Amino acid sequence: MQTSHKKIPNEPTIARASTRMIAIVYDGMLILALLFLVGTVLTVIGTMLTMETGVSSDQARALPKWYQNLVMTPAFILTLIGFYGLFWRRGGQTLGMQTWRLKTVTADGHLLTWGQSVKRILSACVVPLLCALVAGILHGFSDQSRAVILSSAFFGLIFNYVFCLFNRRGLAVQDILSNTVTLKMPKIEHESLWQSFKNRKSSQSKTKS
Repeated sequence: MQTSHKKIPNEPTIARASTRMIAIVYDGMLILALLFLVGTVLTVIGTMLTMETGVSSDQARALPKWYQNLVMTPAFILTLIGFYGLFWRRGGQTLGMQTWRLKTVTADGHLLTWGQSVKRILSACVVPLLCALVAGILHGFSDQSRAVILSSAFFGLIFNYVFCLFNRRGLAVQDILSNTVTLKMPKIEHESLWQSFKNRKSSQSKTKS
């Protein structure tokens, strides 16, 4: 009588779209918390710098548009780039990716640099921005059409990963545009993010000594 055993892959494979999207949900909760913190700090600073004393609450409900567009929006973008860039450069994994044993590397298997991280993030924004632009042209760039524009951008984000189903290698749009890849790491070879930091620090100490 033969006993069948499930074969466990001993080499990294291209990550599936569904697994990658679940990891994004994990990371998204942390990113939202970071953006909320950054937004709160900048709102307090903006209120102190731009709001004159003695104005009524009705006049002080919103920060000036120039502050929102030139200070807060770039800060949110830099927070997003810093989040992914820091984790990708250190070990190729964010916290959400670590949970599902995913790792983002270059096409030749190296960790991303800051430049490559930024390129990958911008590549992931191409389709969502195009979808949002088309929605804005069709419905107008007004407060009333904001929900439609955001929904279109979200549809573009989903398309990035649906594209994996039609690509022969299972690559997403941002993988192709940035010449990077997200891998599913074997369980037996998976190294935690904390262990990766410890090993890196240990190797640096040995090099110095």
